Amino acid sequence: MDSHNRQVGVEYLSAGANRHTAVADWNDNGIVAFGADSHIALWRPHDSAPRGVTGLISGHKDVVKAVRFLPRLEGESRTHLLSGADDQCLKVWAFSDEVTNHSDVSCIQTVHEHTAPINCIATLHERASPAPASRIFATGAADASIKVWILEGNEVRSLQTIKTAPKFFPLSIALSTLGHDGEALVLAVAGTRDIIQVFVSGSRASPEFQLQATLSGHKGWIRSLDFTWEGNGSDSDLILASASQDKYVRLWRFHQGKELPAATANGADPSIGAYLPGRSPSNKAHRLKAAEKDFSITFEALLLGHDDWIYSAKWYSDPSTGKLQLLSTSADNTLAIWEADPSSGIWVTTVRLGEISREKGATTATGSTGGFWTGLWSPDGTSVTCLGRTGSWRLWNYNREQDQWIPHIGISGHTRAVTGIAWSKNGDYLLSTSLDQTTRLHASWNKGAGQKTWHEMARPQIHGYDLNCIDSLGSSKFVSGADEKLMRVFDEPKAVAKLLSRLCDIGSEENVETMPDAANMPVLGLSNKAIEAVDDDLEVQAANPETDRDALDPGSTVRKSALDIDHPPFEDSLSRHTLWPEIEKLYGHGYEISCLAVSHDGTLIASACKASSINHAVIRLFETERWTEVKPPLTAHSLTATRLRFSPDDRYLLSVGRDRQWAVFERDSDDKHSYKLLQSNPKGHSRMILDAAWAPSNDSLVFATAGRDKQVKVWRKASSDSAEPGITCVTTIPESHPVTAVDFLPRNAKNGTLLLAIGTEIGEISIYSIDATSLNVSSALNLRPE
Repeated sequence: MDSHNRQVGVEYLSAGANRHTAVADWNDNGIVAFGADSHIALWRPHDSAPRGVTGLISGHKDVVKAVRFLPRLEGESRTHLLSGADDQCLKVWAFSDEVTNHSDVSCIQTVHEHTAPINCIATLHERASPAPASRIFATGAADASIKVWILEGNEVRSLQTIKTAPKFFPLSIALSTLGHDGEALVLAVAGTRDIIQVFVSGSRASPEFQLQATLSGHKGWIRSLDFTWEGNGSDSDLILASASQDKYVRLWRFHQGKELPAATANGADPSIGAYLPGRSPSNKAHRLKAAEKDFSITFEALLLGHDDWIYSAKWYSDPSTGKLQLLSTSADNTLAIWEADPSSGIWVTTVRLGEISREKGATTATGSTGGFWTGLWSPDGTSVTCLGRTGSWRLWNYNREQDQWIPHIGISGHTRAVTGIAWSKNGDYLLSTSLDQTTRLHASWNKGAGQKTWHEMARPQIHGYDLNCIDSLGSSKFVSGADEKLMRVFDEPKAVAKLLSRLCDIGSEENVETMPDAANMPVLGLSNKAIEAVDDDLEVQAANPETDRDALDPGSTVRKSALDIDHPPFEDSLSRHTLWPEIEKLYGHGYEISCLAVSHDGTLIASACKASSINHAVIRLFETERWTEVKPPLTAHSLTATRLRFSPDDRYLLSVGRDRQWAVFERDSDDKHSYKLLQSNPKGHSRMILDAAWAPSNDSLVFATAGRDKQVKVWRKASSDSAEPGITCVTTIPESHPVTAVDFLPRNAKNGTLLLAIGTEIGEISIYSIDATSLNVSSALNLRPE
């Protein structure tokens, strides 16, 4: 590619976060790192332009569950990041502050000592900057053990392995210095039991943790632990917050000295018995001894206010005033900030964010239930972000003038494998489908002054089946296929069309009046129904659907102003107000849909389903005027067809399949809806064929096929007077891994070259320049992993 000096850069990265409590961390440089499948994604929420994910770090072989930044040492120029995953490996990464892509990140060590997935990582919480030499951290894994490590220079060394007794799996661990001099260390461990185990080490130089206390009181698994110092003074107490599935957060005070701390007002709060009749919180003192010093642990406070499991609790301590705030996130779809009342000392919720309206009828399918899995403070305490069930991050910034937390643009992405992508017919936006049962619409937000950033602008389909394939139909429709026997056709609603026109300069607002207002999904249904938007001042009363089937559902009604916004929609709008109404279902297949294609003129849809016999491995054609099937179906394959493509002029239809063969069908010159088999090759590749693409030339028949046999083959139909008539293989491009995706740039490049993009099983993408006449490869460019 160098011969043409083409620059290829990443315009947009979209990835949903893994749903685990320990999956993310926000460091002092403003970088949020989170696990996205087997990658670690980097995001800067406070960037001036909301670019979303700025880089992906790959290296793990399985789902990343735990991510933590190591505290910076004085004068250090590089950031260190720890990650643990289902592949049982702990990795240490290093990168500079200006990290932009994968090549700026180096993995300095991989340690495989755990024998089960790593669930959590704790770094040492200290008052002052750490001593230059020692960086201690701990990991907890599903092998029921906790390992304590030290990073010296660029090398990680194991210091101790602790087996849990009685046996449980650690889901959360917290590590802090203990006492005024910072010599003793304390490690809190909790997980799949209702107890917190406290381990103490007397020496920081050579830690040897011993179990010294077991804190009881919770009535469910404990999901999160976090330490903080109560004040800025050197003699202040250490406070531990524990969040549990019993819907409560408990605070515990670690106090130095033999005498117990003065009974605080909230510890002796008489009203607490009203919330927990018959179960008054125990005020038993636990004694610890470390480095010849005495410590006590007492129960400090019980935080009541969540209605469901609490997944995380995180402290923020104001460096100037020492004021403490606790951020808790829960499965009840709320995020709460707690503070101690200055006069009484009782802990109260000062801010509650999230989906507080609890509009009934917002179904699990729309992502509105399932709650928040983790919450993070920004380093300066002016922002909070939380991770929802749909893999998306929501962001709130504190506005001092209004004394309010204002929602800002977060990021969103698929949470499982992406199975299909399709550009709209004029290339304005990109549609994607995934095994996470959603279809998402991505487009470029044009803010003016040359500022453009890509975002998810709509979520047209939220389904109950895994989605397998998609193609756009005209400028405002699309058809998708899932693990069900039918295909569904969707039409763009008015609210989304106006939003795209306003933010992305897509389409015009003249032709939107004929569109439906919006769509919603019935509580027990799979089909998005077209609905009329209601006026903002109309009060919708909850009705009983059994007696009044046409009653408006308060949870899924769409207000007329819902999408009258000047920014990409936030997550709650995406999952509720941007659904597209379903206008047609296409039946005919006997098994789950495997692939589909729409002709370029939009008059035909070709589809195939999963098959193990010739009878089911047929290609069915549907015409889009009356939505009827064109009989008879096309027969060529004996196993599942993996890809269907219409040629640029729709004269030919190409199919490839798991039976290693490709087939080309030609359109009847009289009947535009009828296709006949022109040629098939039962031995196109030596392993199954996974993808195919047509070259953009209209005057000759040229296509490429990609196979599991690590090859891409370019085929051409010879002219009728040549020695070998028919379609033959002209060029073979070998790859190092099975090729899973292939596509031609849909227009001829300058000086008669074709551009062919090839994607492999391990995520590598290459772009080849191919001479249009000889079909030989003239140059190649490997895209760097981002």
